[in-house]
Amino acid sequence: MFFLSFKRYNIRLVSALILILSGLRCLADTSTPDFRQMAQLAEYVGVDYPEAVANGEIINEGEYQEMLEFSRILVTEAQQAKATTIISRAQKLEAAIHEKQTPEVIRQLGRELRSELLMLMPVSSQPSQLLPISETHSLFQTHCAACHGAMGKGDGVASAGLEPPPTDFTDRERAMNRSVLGLYDAITDGIKETAMVSYDQLSEEQRWSLAFYVGGLAFEANAEEGVNATDLSIKELINHNPIQLANGDSNTLKSVIYLRAQPSALFTEKPSPLQIARDQLLAARASYNKGNYEESNRLAVSAYLDGFELVENSLDTRNPDLRKDIEANMMALRKQFRESSNQEQLNTLLDITLAQLETAKRQLSADSLSNATLFSASLIILLREGLEALLVTLALVLVLIRSERRDALKFVHAGWITALIAGGVTWWAARSLVNISGASREVMEGVAALAAALVLFYVGVWMHSKSNTIQWKAYIQKHVTQRLKTGTLWGIATLAFVAVYREVFETVLFYEALLTQSLPAQNPTIIGGFLVGLLCLSIIGWIMVRYSIKLPIGRFFSVTTYLLVGLSFVLIGKGVIALQEAAFIDASPLPISFEVDWIGLKSTWQSLMAQITILVLFLVFMLVSNQRRKPETSSDF
Repeated sequence: MFFLSFKRYNIRLVSALILILSGLRCLADTSTPDFRQMAQLAEYVGVDYPEAVANGEIINEGEYQEMLEFSRILVTEAQQAKATTIISRAQKLEAAIHEKQTPEVIRQLGRELRSELLMLMPVSSQPSQLLPISETHSLFQTHCAACHGAMGKGDGVASAGLEPPPTDFTDRERAMNRSVLGLYDAITDGIKETAMVSYDQLSEEQRWSLAFYVGGLAFEANAEEGVNATDLSIKELINHNPIQLANGDSNTLKSVIYLRAQPSALFTEKPSPLQIARDQLLAARASYNKGNYEESNRLAVSAYLDGFELVENSLDTRNPDLRKDIEANMMALRKQFRESSNQEQLNTLLDITLAQLETAKRQLSADSLSNATLFSASLIILLREGLEALLVTLALVLVLIRSERRDALKFVHAGWITALIAGGVTWWAARSLVNISGASREVMEGVAALAAALVLFYVGVWMHSKSNTIQWKAYIQKHVTQRLKTGTLWGIATLAFVAVYREVFETVLFYEALLTQSLPAQNPTIIGGFLVGLLCLSIIGWIMVRYSIKLPIGRFFSVTTYLLVGLSFVLIGKGVIALQEAAFIDASPLPISFEVDWIGLKSTWQSLMAQITILVLFLVFMLVSNQRRKPETSSDF
């Protein structure tokens, strides 16, 4: 039986995949200076300096020595980074501290240094949502109140004798000079030479929630002040302190104060996929202009995978040409963002792509999405993502039935049912616990597709070798009953799991994106499309089971062979394309552009050569098999 050596084969397969993929992966550059930690120190110096010096005199020797130490670290780190601008600013800050300049001067120099560092450091992660205020308050009482006090005033029971004393988060002057990012980094990494320890054991969402919580304790939310607050982005509110954001404008300052006191106003709505695509492309251009080409390429990849890809199905039902143009332009941008050769050409293509995204946004607005469009998109999503999983699962079922092992069907059912559950749990975790990026999703799907493609090719070739009726009956009598043991059957379950799981998670994401583009009253239309798609898949499955079982054994194996090799052809193409979309391997376009998504065909050399390899290997096997067409009852391929 073909699953005789499944465990051994699976280990070899995974090992081969790891070697291949690791050969394609570029080594990361680990020599980047820690600009983020430097930015935290620069802000901390500006905030704490008034505790050390007043009127040109040292009022706290311990605090003053800490200021000197931190400024010395900043100069040393700047010199190691070989960044002329920050070296100069760090040296000015150190000199001003030695001269015991006023707190206003130190804060200004610290802000200028930190602004330079923010431009140099990679784009940091941002929270997609915050915990409910009740949960955050409970976290604060559990982890922070002992030192900082129940109300955040720095008067906790464990604060006595601490030097420097715990921060008083209700100190408005201090809060005006403190950014949420600085608070988050202090919670994550702790602060050297102080009693503030790292809380990196908390989840990212918990740490962001605490940072926003303590960063708002000095402010009160006034509804009138929040009228124009939405003009500020989450990124701006996180990276800069209120004084920097206001820049002397009293109305802006009111908005900043409102959002620091009531940050939930920024998290009421998730950004649309097209907005994510636009924001990431603009961030990519900003990184490119600073010479951070690898970072700009990463952001461009995210623009497609975390943004545009999620609305492709919907756009296809309205304007497929626009969808193809945007996809092609975004793929081309990724290559240009990695290079510095032609900035004018990059900016021209980027402007065209941004304009196309605006056109797509108008066409996919909730007002213009008709019920027919939503129904079609819902139907296409389920058929496109579900058909491959259905065909692989049914092929396994039919082989077991024709092998007279119906008792083993429970293992196939265990595989696909577990995949459905795991897909749902993964989707929930991605929304609630961790942030699974589009690139990570595509790598997962790509590796799973390649693994499934190789296994299916192996199975298809093996089945062709048993297509002779006499050979098959002899093989059944001699091998099947003895060799389909528990370990082998769990191999069947694993293959069913892999085939189904890779589709489920992406299907859920596409439906979630579709729901964001519709009105609540249109949800029944989307559900209707899903149900019709489910009905179509059920009919396809019923026809395959009913008529395949009635086929003569030789014909059944011939038909199933071509089905499995065809699925292998599709999956290996889609696997390579997924890894290309995640920027895991290069994408070299063909001279002509084409795309047939249903069979995983796309105009890149890598994906096409992988599919041609499958066809060539199968043709070679067919030729060799035909020359050796003799009964080989012990054949196990």
